[in-house]
Amino acid sequence: MRLAAIDVGSNSVHMLVAEVSREGHIEVVDRVKEMVRLGRRSFTTGRLTPEAMDLAVRALVNFKRLARMRKVDRLRAVATSAVREARNRADFIARIKRETGLTVEIISGLDEARLIFQAAHHALGLDGGPHLLVDVGGGSVELVLVRDGRPLWMRSVKLGVARLAERFFGDDPPTRAQLARLEAHLEREIGTLMRATRKAGVVRAVGTSGTINTLVAMARAARGEELGRLHGASASAGEIAELKRDLVEANAAMRVELPGMDAKRADLMPAAATLVNYVMRKSGAPELVACTWALREGVLLGLARGIDSHSASDSRRRSVNALSSRFAGANKHGKQVAKLALTLFDATAPVLGLPKASRELLEFAALLHDIGHAIDHDRHNRHSYYLIRNAELFGFDPDEIEVIAQAARGHRKQAPKLDSPDLKALNPARRRVVRGLAAILRVADALDRTHFGVVKDIGVSYSPGRVIIGVDSGNEKADLELWTCERRTDLLSRLLDRQVVLQR
Repeated sequence: MRLAAIDVGSNSVHMLVAEVSREGHIEVVDRVKEMVRLGRRSFTTGRLTPEAMDLAVRALVNFKRLARMRKVDRLRAVATSAVREARNRADFIARIKRETGLTVEIISGLDEARLIFQAAHHALGLDGGPHLLVDVGGGSVELVLVRDGRPLWMRSVKLGVARLAERFFGDDPPTRAQLARLEAHLEREIGTLMRATRKAGVVRAVGTSGTINTLVAMARAARGEELGRLHGASASAGEIAELKRDLVEANAAMRVELPGMDAKRADLMPAAATLVNYVMRKSGAPELVACTWALREGVLLGLARGIDSHSASDSRRRSVNALSSRFAGANKHGKQVAKLALTLFDATAPVLGLPKASRELLEFAALLHDIGHAIDHDRHNRHSYYLIRNAELFGFDPDEIEVIAQAARGHRKQAPKLDSPDLKALNPARRRVVRGLAAILRVADALDRTHFGVVKDIGVSYSPGRVIIGVDSGNEKADLELWTCERRTDLLSRLLDRQVVLQR
């Protein structure tokens, strides 16, 4: 089913078009955004400006055309804080209906928080915790405290960055007095709530807005990292505090030049950084994790119906299965390799020093190791690496995706080298995991060399100086598998410090 969600926000108007599978996987078909600034002056005057309404209606006319071209089956459009609070909202909604044919639903702050929570839950799972979900919009901020995938409370507060910048920051950069007044306002509005969050023992904040993404991107740029995929990327509370100091001391021209800055948000970032730093400091959250799913994705999930929230483990497996299905179809070879690889893992992990949590990463690397064939047979392992790194895999942190991608890349030809730039970018523990998983995956892949599932099962035993892999192929010949495997045991043998011997 092809669905579309439109978000008429205080800063921008967005549309997301996606295919939704029966299994609940959402694959984005198109995204479009127009910065219209409906919230400009409306939070102080109580009215949407004619200029902003003109821009919004023009954008929605084009969105409607795009939805028709994309053959959208169902569409839902919602409006948030700026429209919700405007005295001329009825006239604006009527004009949209008249000129575009779209029915825009004005949702409450709590409905907004609920939809954002559903999206983040679907994308990250939010197991354990408690986690503080933070969505920073132009007019409002939605806060949800989540433990084990369930909301303990939800709040929508009128602390959006367009509202705060307009009300408190008359100078650029803001003066100390203006910053102090904003801090005092934040304390009055959410101070008690943040102290209760600290008392609950929050383990991290999860941010779901473009503003949050910009802050995380800036933190990564300051660390000298490539921006790449932001979903699951993080910034420490200390990094947010440093960014806040830089942003409130710079004027607009200087802010635009800061690494990682989204130029269209530069005027709002001093207020945004002050707000987010306050939330981090007062709640005690040690890190801020970016979640690229937010209100629009929540609207899509609601449209799809029947798609329930899942645990983080479900999100991970569902997104891996969707990626493998997209590029490898039924993927019988990947599933066979995963089965053999997990048996090898269980027998060798203690000797290799691999943590239990890496077992799941090995399974996913095995399921995805050959998807690069969809691009080209030659160097397909490198194509697999690229696809895994750049896919929309949910429920993983960036290092986990890197481990899966590097292990998949190492399944053939050259094994991961210690001086490889990609490997060196990981910490020593992760590097050890990559090499261990690649060593196992090389053997498991070789044992299904013909892709016919000739090897039914394997057993692993140890003798002095040797690791013996017993191969059960039933009544079928496994000569090609054994011949290939003998040439793929080098890394595993080296890491185990034992000769790997194959027996039928």
